[in-house]
Amino acid sequence: MADKKKTAEKKQRNKEFFWGWVFFAPTLAGLLVLNIIPIFQTIYKSFFQVGAFGRGNRFVGLENYLEMLGDSQVWQSLVNTFVYAILEVPISIAISMVLAALLNRKIRGRSVYRTIYFLPMVAAPAAVAMVWRWLYNSEFGLLNHMLRTIGLGSINWISNPNLALVSVAIVGIWSVIGYNMVLFLAGLQEIPGDYYEAAEIDGAGPVRQFFSITLPLISPTMFFVTTTRIIAAMQVFDVIYMMIDRSNPALPRTQSLVYLFYKYSFIESNQGYGSAIVVLLLLIIMILTVIQNAAQKKWVTYN
Repeated sequence: MADKKKTAEKKQRNKEFFWGWVFFAPTLAGLLVLNIIPIFQTIYKSFFQVGAFGRGNRFVGLENYLEMLGDSQVWQSLVNTFVYAILEVPISIAISMVLAALLNRKIRGRSVYRTIYFLPMVAAPAAVAMVWRWLYNSEFGLLNHMLRTIGLGSINWISNPNLALVSVAIVGIWSVIGYNMVLFLAGLQEIPGDYYEAAEIDGAGPVRQFFSITLPLISPTMFFVTTTRIIAAMQVFDVIYMMIDRSNPALPRTQSLVYLFYKYSFIESNQGYGSAIVVLLLLIIMILTVIQNAAQKKWVTYN
């Protein structure tokens, strides 16, 4: 009897193991084909001067990396990428957190507000960029029209090198607020209401409750959002590509490392050098992620 029971349990485990791999296989295949293999191909190409259509590759060793160290465009693009991330990540997280806290309360039209804030995430990036380009237009844009209405002069939002990156970052912030807000809402709804009731009995006001209860208990969600947003911000490309033309004088002050990779790889057909730039970005993101994982032990509270 015991042997039959063990046999049945073993068959059940084998069955669960089999179906687990069946359901996991498509994700694993997609990860290998779309992420892991391209990473190793990119690292491989960074040591070559790639010929046309991938033929006639010539091994150059560390030449691409040595050239990159002396390329002022690379370092300016690296600065641009960090500035964009510094502008976009903390501001978008702060706004999303406040909105999530407000929309977590029982207010009229709460579902409508949640939908409105999430809409930018489902809008096509090209459509978003076109709308914002119209808003930023120096002559016919809505923003400058409003400024002229109140007696102020027009602003070159996306052609002024000192302002263009901030304008692009505003679009990035606007685009991700809804996504971050939904994640924070999910975290807020996991906090037991008993904590807030006990805090009210002890005389703690809303602000004290927010900093003493909400922030510590939502810190795991905040850590996840912060990590993923930094990774995404360091890879910014589409907003810059669609809003800043190649003839725009502000392009050198707005192009990111990914944009520079696109420029060298697909416009100038220098895929080896472009691959070296991507490897540099990969190393930077890995270092930042390791630092965040080490630092989260000091501020993230796990129940």
